[in-house]
Amino acid sequence: MSVYGATKRDGEEALAASGAEYLTFRTSWVFGAVGQNFVKTVLRLAAERDSLDVVADQVGAPTPASLLADVTAQVLGQIAHRPADDFPSGLYHLVAAGETSWHAFAQAIVRGAVSRGRALRLSPEAIRPILTSAYPLPAKRPANSRLDTTLLTRTFGLVLPRWESGLDHVLAQIG
Repeated sequence: MSVYGATKRDGEEALAASGAEYLTFRTSWVFGAVGQNFVKTVLRLAAERDSLDVVADQVGAPTPASLLADVTAQVLGQIAHRPADDFPSGLYHLVAAGETSWHAFAQAIVRGAVSRGRALRLSPEAIRPILTSAYPLPAKRPANSRLDTTLLTRTFGLVLPRWESGLDHVLAQIG
C-alpha cells in the first residue's frame, strides 16, 4: 500500500530468493514501555485532554515488543537443537493473539491505566470512534492488519498470548 510496505516485501522476496537460510518475522502494531508508540501517546493525550478521536475502522493485533524478543529467543533455542539440514527457513507472522481496532485499543489503554490508579483527564467513554477518512495521514494504512500466525505456532509449537496481557504488562512497567 506504500513505498515502505513495498520495499519491505521486496526485501523479504530477495532474501527468500537468495537461497540462504533465514527467518523473517513480520509483525504489526508494536508497543512497549520504552520508545514512542501508540500506548505512550494515548497515555500522554489522556493526561492532557478531555476527549480524543481515534480511528475505529482499522483492525489489528497490538503486539508487545517483549513478545517479539521472547518468541525470537524461543525459536533460536529450538533451531540450535535441530539437525543442520532441518532449518525452517521462511516468513512467519508474529503478533499477539486476538484483534481490536485502534479505537478499542485506546479505550483499553485508558481503562487499564485508570484501574492501576493513574490519574487521567480522559475517560474511556470520551474516546470517540472516527473513520480513517477523517484522520488523513501521509502514508495509506490498511484497514486490516491482522496476520495469520498458524505457520509460526505449528512450526515451533508456540501458544501466543492475547494482546490484552501484553498491554497489562506494559502498563505495569510504565507505572
